[in-house]
Amino acid sequence: MSRAQRHYGRDVTPGDIRRWGPRWSRHVGAFLDHVWWNTRVVGAEHIPASGRVLIAPNHTGIVDGPVVHGALPRGSHFLVKEEFFTSRLGFLMELSGQIPVDRSQGHPALVTAQALLEEDRVVGVFPEGTRGRGDVASARAGIAWLAAHTGSPIVPCAVLGTRPDGTPRGHVPRPRSRLHVEFGPAIPAPPDSSRRSVAQTMATLRAAMVELLADAQARTGMRLPADAAEAPPPAV
Repeated sequence: MSRAQRHYGRDVTPGDIRRWGPRWSRHVGAFLDHVWWNTRVVGAEHIPASGRVLIAPNHTGIVDGPVVHGALPRGSHFLVKEEFFTSRLGFLMELSGQIPVDRSQGHPALVTAQALLEEDRVVGVFPEGTRGRGDVASARAGIAWLAAHTGSPIVPCAVLGTRPDGTPRGHVPRPRSRLHVEFGPAIPAPPDSSRRSVAQTMATLRAAMVELLADAQARTGMRLPADAAEAPPPAV
């Protein structure tokens, strides 16, 4: 099967992911953060210097992934909807080591993310699954499932400024736009993989993200967009 014919998200396996991709792509992200845009990063000390860890950002804008990717002090692999992999920039998604997600069948992406975490890597998952208001009201439990099955702590992340109020969901911030990325204290992995334990961890994560977003908005004066979120896709 050629790359053009491939159904990326449904067919993805751990062997498809370029492990070396984040070595270069996070520097591109950092350039975008600090040269192209004006991004303040707070709380990077909460990211463990080694070992497996999950990053959980809220999601309002199309550039949230690159912005957080560049703000992290370590290379990362993010779950990205497969449509980006079949776009004109799809080759960059592949070369940077990101993980394609078929949002109608997200299990292969979760299995691939699990394998990367078991190699003590950093994996980013947007719990909301799609761009919306970014208030994590629609957060899904796929990230807690990953934490339970890999023993990975979860670091909540607040992203502000990537889509100002009144702009479309495909908005790209202008050069030197003020952006804000803030990481909170890590949340321990669930003690087991039972549904109850995973649900409790997800509730803890959601509460931590809501608090982090509220604090970041109060301190920066930056606000989430006021429009309601789209209907969420199937959980991943």
